[in-house]
Amino acid sequence: MSVEHRISAFLDAQAAELDAAVNTRLAYARDLKDFAAWMKGRGTGALEASQDQIETYLIHLEAQGLSRATRARRLSAVRQFFRFAFEEGWRTDNPAIRIKGPAKEKRLPKILTEAEVDCLLEAARTTGRVPDRTRNTCLVEVLYATGMRVSELVSLPVSAARGDPRVLLVRGKGGKERMVPLSPPARKALAAWLTYRDEIAEAARTEKGTPGSRFLFPSRGKEGHLTRHRFYLLIKELAVAGGVMASKVTPHTLRHAFATHLLARGADLRAIQTLLGHADVSTTEIYTHVLEDRLKDLVLDHHPLAADG
Repeated sequence: MSVEHRISAFLDAQAAELDAAVNTRLAYARDLKDFAAWMKGRGTGALEASQDQIETYLIHLEAQGLSRATRARRLSAVRQFFRFAFEEGWRTDNPAIRIKGPAKEKRLPKILTEAEVDCLLEAARTTGRVPDRTRNTCLVEVLYATGMRVSELVSLPVSAARGDPRVLLVRGKGGKERMVPLSPPARKALAAWLTYRDEIAEAARTEKGTPGSRFLFPSRGKEGHLTRHRFYLLIKELAVAGGVMASKVTPHTLRHAFATHLLARGADLRAIQTLLGHADVSTTEIYTHVLEDRLKDLVLDHHPLAADG
């Protein structure tokens, strides 16, 4: 069996046994293809790699200038592949089991202020044709109201929006489901878009016999729904229209804004962890930097020795 077939078998197992997301499997495929090509350039197959060779590969990645996050992800793919190879009996040992990867950088996320989010929302409401404005307002309102990942948002089934829901059922990483509440403005935007969407779908059925889409944000592309890339470009366009620095704005910065603004207004960190769908609260703790000013004000306002004179 060729290394390509073994990688394919590994990816199939990730999908069947761990319900790994499509984007995760695509990333693993790219990473393992790179590792296999590097090993082939040294005259041996990827499956025959030793611990020393894997460590040398990591040094090679660092020399290329790849970020810590990318190198950590590449190693994770290699580790899981060799664990699978050992379990399948393709190898009698696991050469990657003792290798430690680079520590992840804990960088603070780019944060949008509440005023900047308001500017994005206003741009969504006023830019483009009426159907576009209605859809874009729904996208931004729902994303900011729920903190969903962009992949979760664009792939929402239309059934999730029926009946004026107070909460949405979201299918996240690893197939895990969670409930996220909708704010009144998000519910209003969702209802308005659903009305337009259904009118457009009905017209397409009547005139062309086009079957209705199962997605809330349908598209003619092969995925059947608005893509992450298209939404990325869309949010940049809204940033320009709203006078917000485009370099600060991505779909993910709205997720960061959701968490940061909730925490700044007194929300519990564990609740935010649940809403974001983080498996570990340590991932959510990156947002605690917003508490610094609030804690300073708390001490200055209430500590007996902080009073003037």
